[in-house]
Amino acid sequence: MGSADDGNSAYGHKAFKRSKSHFADRVTADGRDGWPVEAGRYRLVVSRACPWASRAVISRRLLGLEDALSMAIADPIQDDRSWRFTLDPDGRDPVLGIRYLSEAYDKRESDYPGGVSVPALVDIPSGKLVTNDYQQLTLDLATEWTALHREGAPDLYPRALRDEIDTVMADVYEDVNNGVYRAGFASGQEEYEEACAGVFHRLDLLTPRLARQRYLVGDTITEADIRLFTTLVRFDAVYHGHFKCNRWKLAENEVLWAYVRDLYQTPGFGDTVDFDHIKRHYYQVHTGINPTGIVPLGPDLAGWLTPHHREGLGGRPFGDGTPPGPAPTAETVPAHHRPTTDQGD
Repeated sequence: MGSADDGNSAYGHKAFKRSKSHFADRVTADGRDGWPVEAGRYRLVVSRACPWASRAVISRRLLGLEDALSMAIADPIQDDRSWRFTLDPDGRDPVLGIRYLSEAYDKRESDYPGGVSVPALVDIPSGKLVTNDYQQLTLDLATEWTALHREGAPDLYPRALRDEIDTVMADVYEDVNNGVYRAGFASGQEEYEEACAGVFHRLDLLTPRLARQRYLVGDTITEADIRLFTTLVRFDAVYHGHFKCNRWKLAENEVLWAYVRDLYQTPGFGDTVDFDHIKRHYYQVHTGINPTGIVPLGPDLAGWLTPHHREGLGGRPFGDGTPPGPAPTAETVPAHHRPTTDQGD
C-alpha cells in the first residue's frame, strides 16, 4: 500500500495502474449524497508531497475556503499504516483526534480496496471518511462550495469553457500527471520508454499552446492550470531523476519553465509548495526505486523567484476576482522548505 505518494496505486509485475477512488461520495450544495456543504463540518487531509492532494490545497487557497474547511497536513514519510499525523503534537490530528488517516477510512468501511489516499475529506462529527475522489473534489470546491467562497474568488471551472478544460485535463492526466508515475514505476524497458515518450510528447504539444497564451484555457487561471502545475513544480526535483523522465529538465524548456514560474509566483500556488516534503517523500518512501533513501541536495530553488515575463501575453490571473490574502500562519510553508531571495535549496 504505502510506496505511492497518494496510495491510489497498485503495482503489478507488468504495468503500473492507478486505482479509481473507492469512496466517491460528493459534498454538494444540495447534499444529495448525504453530505451537504457546511462550514466547519469537514476536514481536508492532505500531504504537501502529493501532487493530487496539492490540487485541493491550491484550490482551497484560491477560493478562500480556509475558515470553512480546515486542513490537516500529514507527515510526508509514511509507515506501514500509510499517512500519519506525526507532525502534530502527540502524533494526533488535533481536530480528528486520530494518529493515522486509515482510522477515518476504517470508520467508514472495513477491508476497503485501493489503500489509504490523500486528498481525503473527513466528516468531523462522525470521524468518517467522506471521499477520496481526487478528480472530483476540486471541481466540487469550485462549483458546489460557492456560498462559502471568499469575496473575489476566481471561477476556476467556468461553465462556458468546461468542455475545453475537460479535454485538456484528460490529456494532461493521461500523459503527464499519471504518465510520470507509469514511467517511474515501470518494471520493463519497453513499458518505461512508452510512458516516458508520452510525457515528453504531451509537454512538446503544450509548449506552443503556452507560448501564445498565458494559461491553458481562456485568459484566466482554471482547474486545468492547477492540475498541470502540481506535476510541473515537482518535475526537476523528483520526476527528472527519480522517475527517469530525463529527456530534458523543465528549466531547459523556456516556455514551460516561464509558465510554471508565473504560476508559482501567483498567490495561492507557490505559497503551498513544500520542496522538503516533496523530496523526502519520493526519495525516502519509494524504496523500490531508491533503496538507499538518499535525498539529493539539488536542484537549486533560487530560479523559482526569477522574472518570468509572461505578463506580455496578457491574461488576468483571477479574472474579475482578486488574489487570495496571505496563507494562515499555521499553514505557512517553513522558509527553509521553499526558495527565498537570498537562499537556494
